[in-house]
Amino acid sequence: MDLTILGVLALTVIVAASVLAPKVGVAAPLVLVVAGVLLALVPGVPRIEPEPELILAGVLPPLLYAASVNMPAMDFRRDLKSIGWLSIVVVISSALAIGWVVEMFVPGLGFAQGVALGAIVSPTDAVATSIVKRTGVAPRLVTVLEGESMINDASALVLLRSAVAATGAVSVLDVSIDFVVSIVVAALVGVLVGAASVAVRARLHDATINTAISFAVPFIAYAPAEHLGASGLVAVVTTGLVTGYWGPSVLRAQDRLAEAVNWRTIAFLLEGGVFLLMGLELGPLLEDFRAEDGDVGRLVLLSALCLGILLLVRGLYVVALLWSLLQDRKDLHRWEPRLNRVRDYLASDESSALSDRRLQRIHLMVTRREADMRFYEDEKLDRRAGAILVWAGMRGSVTLAAAQTLPTGFEQRELLILVAFTVAVTSLLVQGGTLAWVVRRLGVQADRHDSDRQQLTALSAMLADVAASRCSEVADEGLDGRPLESLVIEQVQDDSHVDRATRWAGDGDESRQRLRDYVELRRAVLADQRDALIDARSSGRFDSENLNRVLRRVDAGDMSIDRVD
Repeated sequence: MDLTILGVLALTVIVAASVLAPKVGVAAPLVLVVAGVLLALVPGVPRIEPEPELILAGVLPPLLYAASVNMPAMDFRRDLKSIGWLSIVVVISSALAIGWVVEMFVPGLGFAQGVALGAIVSPTDAVATSIVKRTGVAPRLVTVLEGESMINDASALVLLRSAVAATGAVSVLDVSIDFVVSIVVAALVGVLVGAASVAVRARLHDATINTAISFAVPFIAYAPAEHLGASGLVAVVTTGLVTGYWGPSVLRAQDRLAEAVNWRTIAFLLEGGVFLLMGLELGPLLEDFRAEDGDVGRLVLLSALCLGILLLVRGLYVVALLWSLLQDRKDLHRWEPRLNRVRDYLASDESSALSDRRLQRIHLMVTRREADMRFYEDEKLDRRAGAILVWAGMRGSVTLAAAQTLPTGFEQRELLILVAFTVAVTSLLVQGGTLAWVVRRLGVQADRHDSDRQQLTALSAMLADVAASRCSEVADEGLDGRPLESLVIEQVQDDSHVDRATRWAGDGDESRQRLRDYVELRRAVLADQRDALIDARSSGRFDSENLNRVLRRVDAGDMSIDRVD
């Protein structure tokens, strides 16, 4: 079959699955896996065996960047403990448990082979996030699942590399040192690349060029980290977090909105292609296994064993995590006396010795800690949320790619690859197919209508105050020393008059000057409002979703000004 026809067919299937899946109540990735299996049976469809490096270095970096650049840094920080526990501790523990069970009960496979298999099937996929988002669960649960899927890829691949390098045994100490060094170096690379990319793009005032540069950013982060022996995927995630945090402060609204639209399209196509590829590869792998007289019973037993261990280990560690988070909530009251002492200090004459910048940082620290305390108290992860965390641990694209990175001479390679694929597809179809039902059955949907309305009202009032403050200042002192007409100031305070302001353009020199004043003052007000939203984000007083919604409103106002100018 011609490559062009195959590409168009794949694109058609991806789009069709995304359109039809919501109508039948099934997640699109599950439909794509089944579609891939069926497509592989069609005569004329060639056997597709992509190089593992294509997935690891070509597909995963942009996918992880697209996810991490939209992950609010505040949410990631607040749930770093949960994310680290699930993406590092659970992955390593699951891999070691599978290695021990395989060595004990599966003849012909040793501990190193078992740990390699465990490392391949341990990382979870972000498909769970897309499923639970539609069910209306608490945003905190979505954050934990999404953050886990971004980080556990790296921990699994580092562990796999150590297991493959081991001939007969895996040293836990060596794996731990390798992992820590890999993460630290990758994080440093990610911070540097993220900061540099934002600084460069801030100096460019062309949305097309800016977006084109953003396409290269994940690979620029991935390549040097891998060259240094670190995790390229962690570098990509860190770069995305840095870009997402600093972008609203320095990048133009037009650039960020154009980038967001293009990245959503890229992530949609890549993610759909990966799941379609999983289905396409599964059939031929089973045929090869039968042709080589493979023991299907052994395959089924080993796959079921791995799935059972993964669920058991994840369940035990989620219980431990919930207990730890409960203890943390009980300890929150210990922070109140400390915060009171800081407040008393700030109100005393002693604080006058501090610089204004130092005082601002202390005030921000107090406000952020108060917001964190309210968050942990209001957004609890209870037993029902824990059940969702356990059942949402399904496998996907990383398992597909990691399985095929096993070297050719690795013992029982074909069996391990097929087990990994079977585990991934089974978990996607069984857990993914029932996850929405489990969420509804447990009743964990969050009713956030009232709290969202209150926060949006407060944010709107804050922006109105910012606009009034800047306009009052301009009315008293002028704009850059120039007095402005009261009509211009009044119209800036009411952003619904943008279209009316454009009429000034054709009413003579005086009116055109009025329009220029309007645009200049309106831009200054929007800049102040954006700064106020960024400060609010740093303080943690508002949910990130509501902040982003209001920020998009400010960005839309910024773009409307460009059309006026």
